[in-house]
Amino acid sequence: MPMIIKSPSFKQDGDLPVRHTCDGLDISPMLEWSGVPEGTKSLALVVDDPDAPRMSWVHWVVYNIPADSKGLPETFTAEGLRSGTMQGLNDRQRSGYQGPCPPVGKHPYFFKLYALDIVLPDLNRPSKVVLEKAMHGHILGSSELIGQYQRK
Repeated sequence: MPMIIKSPSFKQDGDLPVRHTCDGLDISPMLEWSGVPEGTKSLALVVDDPDAPRMSWVHWVVYNIPADSKGLPETFTAEGLRSGTMQGLNDRQRSGYQGPCPPVGKHPYFFKLYALDIVLPDLNRPSKVVLEKAMHGHILGSSELIGQYQRK
């Protein structure tokens, strides 16, 4: 069974609700997953916008999510972290979710989930690049969910 990430808030390639963006409440959407590969020790989540004007823009970095978890609740915050789960830095240099806020046009937002064969050490609020280096050679599977957003 393949690993699948989805959200009750939006469908694959569908529009992200305003509540999950800078124009709304700027809260993370509920995420659910299944099909985590056998041998998974932890999960990592990266949310980014590869179509940002100057570079890919990172909106959220979460790692060491317990392998037996089935998702993340809406409005996920540091206070809601399960034991050992950690957050990295988004491109505003803050921990936590930063909702979509594209300057122009419609942008895709990739919610990428990774199954890892290790629990990573404390990476001290890593960037996406630092997390990806730490995950290298330890990814057992991955899945992505894409949501679209365009400001009015």
